[in-house]
Amino acid sequence: MDLRLLRYFLAVAEELHFGRAAARLHMRQPPLSRAIKNLETDLGTRLFDRTPAGVTLTPAGAVLVDEARSLLEAAERIRARIAALSGPVTMTVGMLGDGIAPGSHRLVEAFRRRHPHVEIRVRESDLTDPTCGLAAGRVDVALTRGPFDETGLHVTQLRSDPVAALLRADDPLAGRPHLTLADLDDRSWFRFPDTTDTHWSAYWSGGRQRSGPLVRAVTECRQAVLWNGTVGMTPMDHEPDTGLAMVPLLDMPQSPVVVAHSKGDASPFVRSFMDIVIAAFRQ
Repeated sequence: MDLRLLRYFLAVAEELHFGRAAARLHMRQPPLSRAIKNLETDLGTRLFDRTPAGVTLTPAGAVLVDEARSLLEAAERIRARIAALSGPVTMTVGMLGDGIAPGSHRLVEAFRRRHPHVEIRVRESDLTDPTCGLAAGRVDVALTRGPFDETGLHVTQLRSDPVAALLRADDPLAGRPHLTLADLDDRSWFRFPDTTDTHWSAYWSGGRQRSGPLVRAVTECRQAVLWNGTVGMTPMDHEPDTGLAMVPLLDMPQSPVVVAHSKGDASPFVRSFMDIVIAAFRQ
């Protein structure tokens, strides 16, 4: 049985929507629909009932969900056992140093259960490298934020966070219910070095050239605001330190949280890590 078709089937079964499943698989919907029809033809039965509102699993489809998961897990175990014969396996995970991973212990426990023999090395990146070393080939997979140059990378968005202005708590603007970028135009901003990814720098500067202190880490951003009255932006899910305040920005697109790997990397461990991270964020 074609494992690729089973992966397609599971995506549709979990999303119960061909469009969302196609987006999750990074493919167009017509080829996905044809693949599912081919699988149904091969098995001689319908797996989904299709309606204008979406799709539902048939009794046969419900049975195949469990069987497909078992087959795919067995295939991953086979790959892992074969790979283990060549020696210890190490995978390097890049993470952005801003605490974006929800319940990291859940990621660890899920991966350890599935791949107990794989040694994980974590490389934490500062804010000047949003790919966390992935673009430079220093890590195998990255859990990070966008936007950044995605050339040669396979990027999956996990969630998006609203963005706020970061101000001193006694700043005249800190008491407002919301702000726009224009409200901050005459202020000094913390900013990233010129060598930083241009997509990333443009986003966090609100699309304009700014003047102000150079920063490389979240702590430096906060200290620049606290000590100097500098302003900048921060995801709303970050808790401000004492003496700081966040005010929602109305005209900023949300900050995407993503997991990414190189397009040419077909490692089963990387794919497994991606699956575990996606499942953790959905919870």
